[in-house]
Amino acid sequence: MQATAALQQMQPSYIREILCAAQAEGVISLAGGLPAGDKFPLELMKASIIALPDRPELFQYGVTAGYEPLLNYFRQYYQLPSHHQPLVCTGSQQGLDLIARAFISPNDKIVMEAPSYLGALQVFGLAQAEIISVSQQADGPNLAELETCFAEQNISLFYAVPDFHNPTGVCWSLAVRKQVAALCVQYNVTLVEDVPYRELRFKGEALPLVSSFCPDNALVLRSFSKIATPGIRLGLVTGNSQWIAPLIKIKQCADLHSSIPMQAVLLDLLTHADFDQHLKQLREVYQQRYQCIAQQLQQKLPAGCHFNAVDGGMFIWLTLPPCDDFALAKAALDNNVAVVPSSVFYQKGMAVTPALRLNFTNADIDELTIAVDRLVEVIKRQLDKNLDLKAVAS
Repeated sequence: MQATAALQQMQPSYIREILCAAQAEGVISLAGGLPAGDKFPLELMKASIIALPDRPELFQYGVTAGYEPLLNYFRQYYQLPSHHQPLVCTGSQQGLDLIARAFISPNDKIVMEAPSYLGALQVFGLAQAEIISVSQQADGPNLAELETCFAEQNISLFYAVPDFHNPTGVCWSLAVRKQVAALCVQYNVTLVEDVPYRELRFKGEALPLVSSFCPDNALVLRSFSKIATPGIRLGLVTGNSQWIAPLIKIKQCADLHSSIPMQAVLLDLLTHADFDQHLKQLREVYQQRYQCIAQQLQQKLPAGCHFNAVDGGMFIWLTLPPCDDFALAKAALDNNVAVVPSSVFYQKGMAVTPALRLNFTNADIDELTIAVDRLVEVIKRQLDKNLDLKAVAS
């Protein structure tokens, strides 16, 4: 058999591939969006996991939408309107895939910020959507560009990560959230609001979801990989029941339902008396790690390099002078530090701002310090090489 044309055109995930290389002995990885493995709430989950053999009903086939006690918890916790419904997915990535398969036909137009989450670019690319990019500013998408897209083209949906954006770490301002919601309502565009990092704010006050200003024009994707563990592979889609129903149909075809035993464990974790304390401690650790890497970068980066300050999430976006960011990332890996070049977060053929995405949540403080030293050494070497080439050319 031959793979479909859409699949043949799809590039493998650079990040998934570099994670393999990053596991080599001596390599410190700032590449993957990995939460801190030493901070997984395994002790809080232990009793629930041990008790699973005493709950045989959890091991039977279940309802596609999810484990009913967990769904009831979500309805109450997220205060879903009566005409909205939750759907548990095998990771929020599956939720994104279900949305694309249910609502995107070949050549449908969708809008994404540039740069954007690689996994979303792949999903919508596989659906053969026409992706239209709008530039990103310090407080969110360029609203003038966004309105022009909405007004002049038949846009099916706008995919966005408003809280601690992947890859840039940008958090939309309240004003931008309200204006984006208003535009979605005005032009009848569906907002797909992806919020996997929302609970990881370690500075400032939480802002309302964008979808809270346009609830019937939005689907919300949530992930439990960042606050529980990635290995349980559970995420959530919420939205108008009329939109969730097609997703349930697709999921029935895909996997019948997500793991019921893991859903029961997740419910026990979310309702555990010490779960809020776990989140508090997780945020404190991430703030310490962020402050460490930010301080190291500020002290050691050469002129022409800049990074964004963030109030939460998992990533720093380090912009560079003109250079080959792929070559720089490869040289960094040769120097035993793994990073992700900005090129992978843009559509093919787009103008790319040379940059690196740095994950600060997985490595500890000592590792982060060493990693910055290794990375800065490579950056300085690359910039010196560029200067030498310019000198020769002149």
